[in-house]
Amino acid sequence: MIIYTHISIPKTLVSSSQFITSRSSNLSQSQKYTSDRYFNVSNRNGGQKKLIFKDSKKWGSSNELCFRVGFSASDGLSLDSSDDSDFIKKRKVVDHITLLKAKEGLSDEDEKDMLDHLYTSQYQMGGIIAISLGRVRNQNLDGYTHAVYMRFQGKEDLAMFYENAFYLGVLKDHVMPYSHELRYVDYEAEVEDDILPIFRKGQEFNYGLEFMLLISVVENERGEPIEDALLAHANLARDFPSLIVQFTQGSNFNLSSKEYSHAVVIRFRSSEAFEMFVGNSEYREMWTSKFAPIVQKTLAIDFTIDPVGTELM
Repeated sequence: MIIYTHISIPKTLVSSSQFITSRSSNLSQSQKYTSDRYFNVSNRNGGQKKLIFKDSKKWGSSNELCFRVGFSASDGLSLDSSDDSDFIKKRKVVDHITLLKAKEGLSDEDEKDMLDHLYTSQYQMGGIIAISLGRVRNQNLDGYTHAVYMRFQGKEDLAMFYENAFYLGVLKDHVMPYSHELRYVDYEAEVEDDILPIFRKGQEFNYGLEFMLLISVVENERGEPIEDALLAHANLARDFPSLIVQFTQGSNFNLSSKEYSHAVVIRFRSSEAFEMFVGNSEYREMWTSKFAPIVQKTLAIDFTIDPVGTELM
């Protein structure tokens, strides 16, 4: 399995009372799994929504360390795990998500070519200040197989990125030959104004699991209801610095992909840390009371992070 992350520091979702349990059956043997559960809330059709769990096996180890962690949320919400969070200077950033659907029968060689060129594009063009990408661990109803996370300093840098000739060439020559669909989601958030959390550098970002959650909020519930839910989400994440390295969330402003109104990205310290967080009763209760009444659909994606090494071009 080919996984990349930016340079080196350091569900569940409860949408109804009905649970459907299934087990992944066609995962590649080259993928390494620890106990993984993910959720996807079906479209609201005037009736009941369903929570779907998918379980798979993985064997691995984790290093659970407790460091200071910065958390942030858009829409005017900004949180930090330390008691003096009110005095911590924040900086706005733009987080960018790309989801891909690889063509059936994608070979390991072609997958490596695609991911290598996407990852190394940061060295050929300006604007990208952090990146991670990899093969999606969990099967999902939308069929996405790979995910890319990028961070930009501002919306202007993101706009130039979309129009960059080099990046368009990477898509044309090294992504679209192997994929038949791309989805983009962009949101603005805040992080602690320090080089390590901004650029996602250092030991804490060497390992772990990248979790992406896309949320579609019912139209008339946008505004105060979703802001209240996001605040509750950020508050809960702040209480688990031993599990979470960084947490951001915000409103999707990508006009070409408005199916999902909000997005969350959480870097967990390990897949075990992810399981502990989403399996926590407080998380379930928070989702049941805050999100379930206003959420129309969700899409959860995650992939593991390994140190950058010999797998790069």
